[in-house]
Formats: sequence, C-alpha cells, structure tokens
Amino acid sequence: MSPLRPRRQFLATAAAAAATALLPRALRATEKVPPTRWPIGCFNRPWTKWSYDETLDAIKAAGYKTTGLLTPVAAKGDVFTSSNATPEYLATLKQKIAARGLTVNMTALRVKNGVPLADAIADTRQQLANAHTVGVEFALTFGVDRPEHYSQYFKVMADAAAFAQERKIKLVLKPHGGGSGASDEIRNALKAVGHPNFKVWYDAGNIIYYTGKDPIAELAPIAEHVTGFCAKDCGAPKGDVMIQFGTGKVDFAGVFKKLKSAGFNGPIMVECCMIGATVQETTENARANRLFLEQVLASV
Repeated sequence: MSPLRPRRQFLATAAAAAATALLPRALRATEKVPPTRWPIGCFNRPWTKWSYDETLDAIKAAGYKTTGLLTPVAAKGDVFTSSNATPEYLATLKQKIAARGLTVNMTALRVKNGVPLADAIADTRQQLANAHTVGVEFALTFGVDRPEHYSQYFKVMADAAAFAQERKIKLVLKPHGGGSGASDEIRNALKAVGHPNFKVWYDAGNIIYYTGKDPIAELAPIAEHVTGFCAKDCGAPKGDVMIQFGTGKVDFAGVFKKLKSAGFNGPIMVECCMIGATVQETTENARANRLFLEQVLASV
C-alpha cells in the first residue's frame, strides 16, 4: 500500500474485494445470476453523508431498481415523508426518483412519543398522507423503546393501520430493540395493535445487534407475519452493522429458507454496507451486497 493512500480507503476497498471474493468466479465476472424469487432493493442509508441526488444515482449504478426512504437528513433538506414535508417537496422527491428509472416501495414512520395521543395520531396520519402522495406500498415503524410509551404507541399504530389501509399502504414493524426487540416483543405488539394491516419487516441483523439472540430461532414464531426483509449483517450485540454481508453472524441462507417455508413473497431491501471514502466506493460495496444476496437466493 502506498504511504500516500488513505488507510480508510484501503480498508474499504479491501473489504469490498473480500465480499466479492465470496461469490463464484463466473458471477464476479458477469454479474449474471439466475432470477431471484424476491425483488431486492436498497435503502438510502449508506449514502447519507452525500446529497440525495448522488444517492439515487448511486443506487441505480449499484444495479438496484427499487429504493426506500429510510434515513432522512434534515440538515440537507431531506425530510422524505415527514409530517413537515410540503406538497412541493413531495412532488420534487417523487420526480427525482422516477427520473432515475427507480421505484420507491417504502417510507419510514417516526412516531412522536411524550406528546398527547391526539397529537401523535395527527402527526402519524400526516406522514401516511405524505407517503400516499409519494406512492409507497409500505410504511415502516421502528417500535418504541421505553415501556411507559408502549400503551400510547399501540393506540397510535391501531389508528395508523386503519388509516394506512384506506390508502392502500401496508403498515409494518421492524425489530429495533425495546418493544420490538425479538419475537416475544413483536408478537405482543401485533396482539396489542390488533389490526390485520399491521405486519412485520424482519431484520436479522437487528436481532443480533439489540438482543444477541439467534435470528432464525426468533423468526420462527413470527414468520407468517413477515411481509418484507431489511438486509444487514452484524457480528455481535451493539456491533457494527455497516459491513459487508457474509462478514457477520447472520445466516442469510437459513433465514431465507425459513421465510420461504412460511410463504414469504418479498421484498428484500439492502439497508447497510461498508461506507467508503467516496460515493463510488460505497456504491461498489452496495453492489457487492446485492450480488451476495442474489447468489444466496439462487441456492435457497
């Protein structure tokens, strides 16, 4: 390694090469793989330190056709479908995505806690109305961390599930610690909300990150409720998740086999990869994670 070459750049490039090396030689050379059973898209999270226009270009360059609005960066004006998004902003956002030939299938909901119930419901409804304007199929909630917020959160979600259903949006819960930490908490949340339009987007990496439990074992009791998958790897509780697939402890093949047996029908959304020193390095890492998933799916 040249002493003039930044160490961070070297490490990012080496990690991407290592992840790609896990793929068969023919796949590395041509990127041609058998058709996957479930569509694979990519969230914007890996590129949040760059502009959203650069992010969309990168997602397309990495070979994805679908994206999701996961991580807004308010400092850059990226509020996505937050309640304060203006009609003009939403129209521009929708146009930006379509101009790249991409479709958007998901947006994140961020429920206000510690405010009166009516205010929390109103804010969540506005987010869903904005999501409807953009045209997403799914709205994803991260659950709630503090037990004193559980009761109101479930009431907000019950209202949101009905409100979203009227607009043909599917409300989904992501494992994220606290009230959605693992299968027991998720089943409790499903029961408390008690609405058929409240399902699960599974995240095997988050099961490890927040609980240290086995993602396959935790999937079994809730697999029938899973309608989407957030793809990330993780090596240990509270460990790094911005890594290349196959370098952590998630058994992707085992998880997908369990989902297949439960009748899962996708989508799979790549959430994480190693963040490089440049947009291009990050894009190559996101591409490598897509190829990794395609190869795993071809064997399931």
